[in-house]
Amino acid sequence: MKKVSMLLPFLVLLVGCSDNSIVTVYDKSIKNDKIDCLRLSITPMDENISSYIKKYYHFSTISDLCPYSLNISYKSAIVCNSPYNASQKNLSSFPNSYLNMEIRKGMSLKYSYYIDLQHKPTADDVQKGWERIVKDLDVKHK
Repeated sequence: MKKVSMLLPFLVLLVGCSDNSIVTVYDKSIKNDKIDCLRLSITPMDENISSYIKKYYHFSTISDLCPYSLNISYKSAIVCNSPYNASQKNLSSFPNSYLNMEIRKGMSLKYSYYIDLQHKPTADDVQKGWERIVKDLDVKHK
């Protein structure tokens, strides 16, 4: 019993430190590419998310010849009425939003950062996603 009581705080610490994001590298060669420019696309368009991400990077315009794009999509106020999720919704904090940040070269998906959220995406959520992209890929800083 003493071992369990000593282990419990450690497990709580581990669970509390996880950001629950999912990173997928679809093309491993992207990790060797130097990304000198990015175009920005946000769906649906949101001025707050646009202003948050533009603090960290100077994005190219649509007319620039830049092969890479950062595509940000999000959805908030998601309601799931499926009876299969009833127990999960009642026993835990079921997500009602998500944030997805993808790096594409042309139309080809290279990298994705995805996180379920309990709220509409905030500046902190966008910052964490951007910091993870910069950590994983060779993106020229602002």
